[in-house]
Amino acid sequence: MTTPMEGAGAAQAHLDEQSEAKPSRFAGLTRWWDGLHRWQQWAVLAVAAVLVYLLPVLNPPLITSEPSNDFPITCVTMAIYALAALGLNVVVGQAGLLDLGYIGFFAVGAYVTALWTSQDSSFVHIPYLWTLPLAMIVTVFFGIILGLPTLRLRGDYLAIVTLGFGEIIRLLATIIPALKGQTGFQNVGAPPGTDSDGNPIFANNKGVPWYWLTVTIIIIVMLLLGNLERSRAGRAWVATREDEDAAEIMGVPTFKFKLWAFAIGAAIGGLSGALFGGLNGFVNNQKFDVQTSMLFLAAVVLGGAGNKFGAVIGGALIAYIPLRFTGIAEYKYLIFGAILVLLMIFRSQGLLGARNHLLTYASRARRWLSDRPGSTPAPATKESGS
Repeated sequence: MTTPMEGAGAAQAHLDEQSEAKPSRFAGLTRWWDGLHRWQQWAVLAVAAVLVYLLPVLNPPLITSEPSNDFPITCVTMAIYALAALGLNVVVGQAGLLDLGYIGFFAVGAYVTALWTSQDSSFVHIPYLWTLPLAMIVTVFFGIILGLPTLRLRGDYLAIVTLGFGEIIRLLATIIPALKGQTGFQNVGAPPGTDSDGNPIFANNKGVPWYWLTVTIIIIVMLLLGNLERSRAGRAWVATREDEDAAEIMGVPTFKFKLWAFAIGAAIGGLSGALFGGLNGFVNNQKFDVQTSMLFLAAVVLGGAGNKFGAVIGGALIAYIPLRFTGIAEYKYLIFGAILVLLMIFRSQGLLGARNHLLTYASRARRWLSDRPGSTPAPATKESGS
């Protein structure tokens, strides 16, 4: 019988053998990036961020979704899906927990915004921006309530329970009178502000302000998650994902860190749901089905589970393709299924693949070691653990 430590050693040796036999197509790009100083990396990222902000304004002819769909609205939809995929990536990609009911947290966030801002609700009304942290708090509560009894399960058992959670939320939205079922809530709130003509800046038909707001939130979330990945919690998630038994033997309190991952993922899912409710101005029980939850999971797998940039790209793609090619939108599940099958065959780690930054100043330490007299240059990707 193989012990957990032997199994982990064999798995790591297999991964090392694969990485040596099949060098990544992006190895040159990775070496170039790792060779940059920290300020140079930030400069490159700043230029990329400016281009991302300008995307709906530039409306590039080759990728525009017009005339079928308004391109700024397409962009903000991509951004909201990217944010949701970013949250699910914490659960699935970082901690290795298969969550099939992530749409439940997305729905809770949207309903929190509707209940506290829509004129159709009898709840106390508060400003829309206040509902964003409120949605995160409520979804964290739901995440902990769900995680406490279920996170001792693993694999398929956990997936079935989370799938049931997503369905329970949708059914509760149908049978609880206060949530108004299919009738839903109209005139959901939006951030304040008017333009020179007195019209709301964050109107439902103005995608650019919503897009800028969502992209700003994504950048902040990615910065926070990047620091979290390099913390003790991030290392514990990686250990749990790779081999939970071995992590427990080494003293990692896996249940506590899995619950942390579940709560953080739920908070980001609730935040994306709140943005979704505000953008559409309407929330009902028809928008939070199992198929959408599967799309979120497909986004994480497509982009590369464990890579936050990959999750953002994957989330943007699953929202963009049906809106760009409206004629094939009804076949989107077939298309994404075929893409995932091809990915599993030719690139099982996803478009970008996991890249774990376990050390805060790893590149600086590697450069210092390489510059020492008589030392041999270290491989660029070894320290990352990818």
